[in-house]
Amino acid sequence: MSIRPWRDIARRPSRQIMVGNVPVGGDAPVTVQTMTNTPTEDAAATIDQIRRCEEAGADIIRVSCPDTASTAALGQIVRAAKVPIVADIHFHYKRALEAADAGAACLRINPGNIGSSDRVAEVVRAAKANGCAIRIGVNAGSLEKDLLEKYGEPCPEALVESALDHIKLLQDHDFHEYKVAVKASDVFLAVAAYQGLAEATDCPLHLGITEAGGLIGGTVKSSIGLGSLLWFGIGDTIRVSLSAEPEEEVRVGFEILKALGIRNRGVRVVSCPSCARQGFDVIRTVQALEERLQHIRTPMSLSVLGCVVNGPGEARETDIGITGGGNGKHMVYLSGVTDHHVQDADMIDHIVKLVEAKAAEIEASDAAAKLAAA
Repeated sequence: MSIRPWRDIARRPSRQIMVGNVPVGGDAPVTVQTMTNTPTEDAAATIDQIRRCEEAGADIIRVSCPDTASTAALGQIVRAAKVPIVADIHFHYKRALEAADAGAACLRINPGNIGSSDRVAEVVRAAKANGCAIRIGVNAGSLEKDLLEKYGEPCPEALVESALDHIKLLQDHDFHEYKVAVKASDVFLAVAAYQGLAEATDCPLHLGITEAGGLIGGTVKSSIGLGSLLWFGIGDTIRVSLSAEPEEEVRVGFEILKALGIRNRGVRVVSCPSCARQGFDVIRTVQALEERLQHIRTPMSLSVLGCVVNGPGEARETDIGITGGGNGKHMVYLSGVTDHHVQDADMIDHIVKLVEAKAAEIEASDAAAKLAAA
């Protein structure tokens, strides 16, 4: 237990699988996934989008493979990607076979809509032969008819039963490199289903609130749903489903993990909502800093507060801080200590340079520590 036990999260024990070279489950970091929305057969456009997602920090990226044109382009896409690629397969089991042969690190399938047990067996053989993992994807919007008849509507018990049935299909073919998702657009339904599944199996769980909505609404729903589960230790990999560019999904995913202290990447900004006391335009300043600091991957913290009411206190807890002062002259804090002033016109450029310098300092220190430990 840490010195701040109210921050401790006891993670659910799970088996670990490999998605390409990325471990999922066990003691591996919670990974962040997204999905491309370009036509997969347009390899150049898809690779360009994958590159933007990689730069945003995506650990794993999924692409749709609905037809032979998509799987034909998949090999080129996999070779160009720096992260593992998951092939999204529905209905046509042969697309799964083609995707596995093309180098997909994981096949996202719903074994129940792939077809007969023989077809599932073929997919499993292809996955084994090519070192693919499989993600079982159960969705409240496409539950099997017999389960809808049994339960009357999508409910947590129906999603869990569907997932367990699909797991058995893979286990019957001696396949165990799988992770499972039980997604719903209803936050309450999704959270309850994941809680039930977490108790019923030890496999890694892929979290998502499906069809969550646009950037703001979807971020809120995903933060509530995924945040609740992660807070209680459930979840090994996440995807924030937004009607927005996929790199935004990655950024929101990391922000959720950062807020819970589960995983840190880049600059964590602490900022006030602004009020009449502000010594500078806090809203526009934060917007500009978040945009200009997206390239920073080193975990660090920055406080941006408009006045001295809470500014000094927040600055004591962050690597770099700034509080608004009078006459366009603001106080800069380094490692929690007052250090110097900066004029309003120079503030944003100055803070960017300080953050970049601090990131370089941290990286150098980490590299030296690793060298000493080698």
